Amino acid sequence: MNDPVIKVENLKVIYNEGKSNETRALDDINFQIFPREYIIIHGHSGCGKSTLLYSISGLQTPSYGTVKVKNVEINKMDSQGKSFFRRHEIGLIFQAFHLVPSLTVLDNVCLPLVFAGETLKKRKEKGIELLRRFGIVEQKDKFPAQLSGGQKQRVAIARALIGDPEIILADEPVGNLDSDSARNVLNILKELNEIDKKTIILVTHNKDHLFFADRIIHMSDGKVTDFEVNKEKRPSEAIRDDVWRQIKDIPSELRLLARTFKNITYKQTNTLLTPFKAKQLLMHIVSHFTEEQLDLAEGLLRDFLFGNIDLNSLQKTLDLEIKKGGAGWNKQLARSFSARVQEIMNQVRLLTETDINFSLDALLEYLLNFVKIKLDAKRKDRLKMFLKLRLENKTDAVGLSWRLDTPYYLGGAGLNKRSAEKISKEVELIMLLKYSYSDVEQEKTRVQNTSGSGLESFANNVPSEKMFQ
Repeated sequence: MNDPVIKVENLKVIYNEGKSNETRALDDINFQIFPREYIIIHGHSGCGKSTLLYSISGLQTPSYGTVKVKNVEINKMDSQGKSFFRRHEIGLIFQAFHLVPSLTVLDNVCLPLVFAGETLKKRKEKGIELLRRFGIVEQKDKFPAQLSGGQKQRVAIARALIGDPEIILADEPVGNLDSDSARNVLNILKELNEIDKKTIILVTHNKDHLFFADRIIHMSDGKVTDFEVNKEKRPSEAIRDDVWRQIKDIPSELRLLARTFKNITYKQTNTLLTPFKAKQLLMHIVSHFTEEQLDLAEGLLRDFLFGNIDLNSLQKTLDLEIKKGGAGWNKQLARSFSARVQEIMNQVRLLTETDINFSLDALLEYLLNFVKIKLDAKRKDRLKMFLKLRLENKTDAVGLSWRLDTPYYLGGAGLNKRSAEKISKEVELIMLLKYSYSDVEQEKTRVQNTSGSGLESFANNVPSEKMFQ
């Protein structure tokens, strides 16, 4: 097991000790938090949960006991040492935002790097990248008073992340937000935990938020009353993802795909993944054939993805009668199906073999044509920004979908739910087909350099660029 990233032992915070108005804000608190956990500290107002959070950050000095963060007892440092430690190791998000009203959005985000001595150019590059990720880059020159509550909190989150801390402490971060903005912020924290591998500690009194956590620390009257392991209460998708987390050496790209394609297994890598790709590509495009026709078509599609047949042969064999070795489709369906396969595989090839800016523009236009919608330049840029996050594996299908479905004024793409889901589903299939795509060419080279293996026929049939033209 990993060493704990946070260790709290016999922690007590007592105000007016020994006096008639003595108050025990925290009373003998003990627990450990491990790297990449999502912890929620839950309890009613005044129970001590915020005091506990501030004790972990070094903003609150304990009366007794110790708090170690990354094996450092932060409260033994002087104020300058604490500030340095927080700036580099901990990101703080508050309910009240605490943005500097006289600074622009970008300057607020970049402020911690000013104290760190970062150059102006580097500060702005990092700040703009974070604002772009959270869908508020267009607000960079505005002042906090010009923003909605949800936008302010996203600015605060970007500021907390500017130093790339391992630990994020969030004190009732959605307490002042409407339901839509709260949902966006909670999804961002979920994404930071699952995609960015940040350790999240969230303070909340709202029971509706508890399913996000790996573990819940319940508090009452300054004491920990219960520790709850929450995995069995989480959605089945999250439980399944926990299994994937326990497996080492699995690429993050494959982990993200596993959230969408539930039948994929961690053993399916490289060429072992191709049969699964064939099935998903088939089911994605058609759903109105007999089981025999689908099974035969799946086999042909698998041969196509392996490079044993080209697109023209795929179309002809789909149209061929079953008794003659075909799939028993009619000519029109075979033609439209093959054309659809080619469209999708063209996007896969572009994403694999060309510059990301070129392939991203092509993917954007492809998706807009696919869902038959038109967007103005600003909405196109925002959609393109969200697609880039998915292509760079900085979000998953759920994260992409809610960004697309979120209203434009809240930082989303403002698409309707149907279009958002359709685009997300299409992108996810393309990402699946893209995964290990280039390994086929590497396998061809390896086989060609292997003598006496009996695999020469495979090497001669590996897919080439020609089959996508």
